[in-house]
Formats: sequence, structure tokens, C-alpha cells
Amino acid sequence: MGKPTGFMEYDRRDRHYEPAADRIVHYREFVIPLKPDQVREQGARCMDCGIPFCHQGCPVNNLIPDWNDLVYRNDWEEAIKVLHSTNNFPEFTGRICPAPCETSCTLNIDDTPVTIKTIECAIVDRAWEEGWIKPQVAHRRTGKTVAVVGSGPAGLACAQQLARAGHNVDVFEKADRIGGLLRYGIPDFKMEKTHIDRRIAQMRTEGVRFHTLSHIGVDIPVSRLQADYDALVLAGGAEKPRDLPVPGRELQGVHFAMDFLTRNSKRVQGVFVSDDDFISAQGKHVLVIGGGDTGSDCIGTSNRHGAAHVTQVEILDKPPQKEDKGLTWPDWPNRMRTSSSQEEGCDRMWNIATKGFIDDGHGNVKAAKVVTVKWEKDAEGRFQMSEVPGTEQEIRCDLVLLAMGFVHPVQEGMLAELTEKSGMELDARGNVKGSTEGDKAYHTSAEGVFAAGDMRRGQSLVVWAIREGRQCARSVDQWLMGRTDLPR
Repeated sequence: MGKPTGFMEYDRRDRHYEPAADRIVHYREFVIPLKPDQVREQGARCMDCGIPFCHQGCPVNNLIPDWNDLVYRNDWEEAIKVLHSTNNFPEFTGRICPAPCETSCTLNIDDTPVTIKTIECAIVDRAWEEGWIKPQVAHRRTGKTVAVVGSGPAGLACAQQLARAGHNVDVFEKADRIGGLLRYGIPDFKMEKTHIDRRIAQMRTEGVRFHTLSHIGVDIPVSRLQADYDALVLAGGAEKPRDLPVPGRELQGVHFAMDFLTRNSKRVQGVFVSDDDFISAQGKHVLVIGGGDTGSDCIGTSNRHGAAHVTQVEILDKPPQKEDKGLTWPDWPNRMRTSSSQEEGCDRMWNIATKGFIDDGHGNVKAAKVVTVKWEKDAEGRFQMSEVPGTEQEIRCDLVLLAMGFVHPVQEGMLAELTEKSGMELDARGNVKGSTEGDKAYHTSAEGVFAAGDMRRGQSLVVWAIREGRQCARSVDQWLMGRTDLPR
């Protein structure tokens, strides 16, 4: 462990932000990092617990106490080696992961967990600055070919691992740039895209070939990939948004959140988006429906547009300010959280269900009809929602952003072709069916076809995507070669 008494000597200290008034006028990252000596102090706080519960919280199985200790001892170069042993892209997770590892930290029992996410980000950022991160080119080529569909974190992690095992890997992306949801779905103020570009350059040198504007199942039949490659990995994500089928849904000004975010991100990154296609919040009263990360991104983007007012509604109960640690630790608790975007300005409402949208007389939305709801358990112990009589009201809005999550992968095109012609099965939720255990881990029911990330497990976190991509690569390597040295 770093310092046996470090957790008693040093207070928890985390990164902080530029003032809200300064940061909402640009789309750059606004997190102010700690200085190296401050990061070392935070590493010294790690207790190197007999049972490191942070490992339970971290889906990619990061060796957290190990690199905390190395940072404390000022061995940053060894720290990045340990960090990379489990996580291909710590600069992604160090920026956009909600840090379940910190929730599981033993010091979180009294609300002072080690700043694991901050230390992780500091390690990889310094490693890039020092030139320690280099391509890892395979010493031998296997001659085997793998097609990976989707260039989000699952697809990239899988492709990089397979290339390092010596396989010839091609990544197919339907958008014009590589990165999947990381590229256009995550705003630049949360993660600038230079972090993706550096990894793409590294992976190209390692032998990965990237194909953009290649929509498998639409522009290119998936059968061609099955014929041309020894293995096929589906890592396209869960992109079918949850809709809100209420009266007025068809009105102008009611949009899916991802349509709003991607068009804005394209403009920020220099991709042409016409004024007719662009969705602007400037001067508008914005209603964001959904209380998760996507909704938060809509708030931050709307404020940067110069929205007149932003309201966010959530159908669930308002979480408690503080969880009962005796009941929740080391698991992820339901408690009140406020994002940096919410801090920048919005009204937040809970227990609100949207009943419909009101026409301004010209086909545009001018307000939403909402009602207060309550949640109570039925005889079987399941929560049921009911409306509270007399609580109907209208919320003024001329832009509505539906940020209620994603239900499953888009099934038209590639998945429809695979289910019809190759017998690939979907699970009850509409995801690609596949286990994560045993000899058939990440295999689908179609021969030679694998699935990983949100396309297999449903909407989830970047850390889960990286984990599944890495584990899927191991299964593909095992299937192709009869053995594998890739880590699980």
C-alpha cells in the first residue's frame, strides 16, 4: 500500500471545474486537474484493503490498489503499464465513467473514498505527455481475419486486443468518423475527441483497418462479411431510443435527445450540418424528459446554445440526499446526484409523467401536459405507478428532448438479416443473445458471429463496454486458434 497512515493524514481532494459562467461559452473540457504531488497524496490514501471492494465496483477489473501505490511512489510509467493491463482506454473512463469503484471503496463508508477516477485519468494523461504510450505491434501474424461492426468502446477494445494477438482486423462504422457514441453522442465538453484520435492512430499502427460510412446491413450486406472474414463481432451498441407515444408527439420541436446531441457535436467538430437539420435551443424554453446522463448532456448543450430556460423532468421519486451505507455499501446506491451540467442551470422535477404536448396552432409544440405520479408496492412487492388526482399542469416548452434511454439495438438491417438467414437469436429484451460464461462466451447462435457491449447486454456504461470488448476478443482468439493468451 502507498502509505499505511495516508488515509488518516490526507483529506480527500478531487478535481474541480471552471466556473459555470466561464465554461458554458465553449465546448472544451473544463475539468481542472490536480497537480502531480496532489495526485500522489490521493494515491497514498489507498488502504490496499484485504478485500479490495473497488475491484467489485470496477467492471474492467482495474488493479486499483496497485497503481495507486505506484503513483504514490512516483513510478508513473509502471502505473500506466498496470492500468493498461486491464483497460485499453483509461482516458475515456477517467472522463466519462461514473466511478462505481469509488462507491465501493472502503473509505466511502464515511463518504471519503479514494479519488480513483482522478488518479486513473492523471496516469494516462501523463503517459501520453511523456510518450510512454506506444503501439504494441504483434510479433507474428496469424493470417486469420476478423470484422468488427461498430467503433464504440466495445468494438475498439475488441479490435485492439485481436490485432495485438496477430489477427487482421477491420472495423466498420456507419458514421463518417470513428468512435461510435463517444464521437458524436458524448459532448466535447465532457470528452474532447483528440483522445479518440490518438487511440485510432495507435491502433492503425498496430494493424487495425477502419472503414467509415459503412453501414452493415444497409450499404453492405452482412453476408459479405460472413463470407470474407473468419469471424464477425457485433459491437454496434443499443441505439433504439425509448419513445413517448402520447398526443402531440408528432409536433415540430419534439426530438430524440441523441438527434439533438449528435448534430450539435458534428458542428463542434467541424462537420457540416445545415441549418434545416440543426436543432437549436437558442432562446428557447427547453424541456428534457429523462434524468440520466443523456438528459444531463442535453442540459449542458442547451445552456451553451443560450436557451432561455431548461427544465428536466424525471418520472421516478426524488432520490435521498444520502444513502444508508449499512444497506447499500459496497453497491451502487440510489441517492441524489447533481451533474456539472445541472449545476450550470436548470429546474429539476421528480415524479412527473408526461401526458401529451400542446400545439401552438401552427404545428409547433408550445407546452407539455404533465401530472404528478406516485410509486407504491403492490401485493407482490412490485412498484406500481399511479397518478395523483388534481396535479395536472402545463410546462412551457418550445423544444422537447426525449432522453429516456435506449430499449435495444436497431433490429432493422444487419440483425434482421442475421436472424433470418443465419438463425441468430435475440433475447427477450431485443438484444443479441449471448452468454458471457463458459466455452461459448460472447458467441451468438450464428456460427462464427460474436456480440459484445450494449448490443449484447443492453444500454450500459463505457466500462462495461470495454470489459465486454476485451473478453469477447479472448473468445474470438480461442475460437480461431484453439488457445489464447489474451487476458480475460
